[in-house]
Amino acid sequence: MRVRRSTVLLTFAAVVLLAAAFVVGVILRNPQIAGAQAPAGGTLEAAPVLLPDLPAVSSPAVGALFAEGGHYCTASVVHSERGDVLLTAAHCIHNGEGGDYLTGVTFAPGYHDGVAPFGYWTVSDELVAPGWITSSDPDLDVGFATAHQAGTTKSLESLVGANLLATGTAFEQPITLTGYPDDSDVPAVCQNTTSRQDTYQLKVACAGFPTGTSGGPWVTGQDPRTRLGTVVGVIGGFEYGGDDPDTSYSSYFDTDVQALYRQTTARA
Repeated sequence: MRVRRSTVLLTFAAVVLLAAAFVVGVILRNPQIAGAQAPAGGTLEAAPVLLPDLPAVSSPAVGALFAEGGHYCTASVVHSERGDVLLTAAHCIHNGEGGDYLTGVTFAPGYHDGVAPFGYWTVSDELVAPGWITSSDPDLDVGFATAHQAGTTKSLESLVGANLLATGTAFEQPITLTGYPDDSDVPAVCQNTTSRQDTYQLKVACAGFPTGTSGGPWVTGQDPRTRLGTVVGVIGGFEYGGDDPDTSYSSYFDTDVQALYRQTTARA
């Protein structure tokens, strides 16, 4: 399986009001945010309990994907009613044309320095677009999955928070990019402004995003306290995310991505 640029085997009332105001503001700015409806009987809330040993710049909702004993890709938690949905690049969970979905994959949110502060979560219910399955279409290099942990009664999102998912957004906007290089146990984090690479492709200049950072979320409007915002892309797409570690790409999030998200959240 090709992953990115090489081959890889397979925290009283004031705070609450501020958090609510942030979420409402995001939704009003972009009515196409998927899953932004408030759950029955309450306000949409995705603020995590941050651990004191978590690196200052990283988000607990972003983590590393593991297979065969090592991490090889990046994924993040996106808001859903059940609180168990992951977002990554399609090529991180499916081999594309002539291939199949990967098995034995686990997710470690907030992973750093060899420590999984929230434990390891089993990845299942993987879903990519038909166009990725049949032809490895780089414009469809986006995938969803669910995450579960044996013996845990709380949802993943209730523990680490989640980003909102938006589609149909501007090609140029400031983002925070996070990814796990396969030769590092701490995430690479960069902030810059995206641009248009092609009709359905985005790009951003961020140094130090080599193999393993595929699936890393492109987050706009990130709250400096919760480190959560709205995800508008993931490293992938053109050249599986790019051959140059200082330039990353993403498939444009359009109705195809929205449809995949809805399919994932509608599953029994």
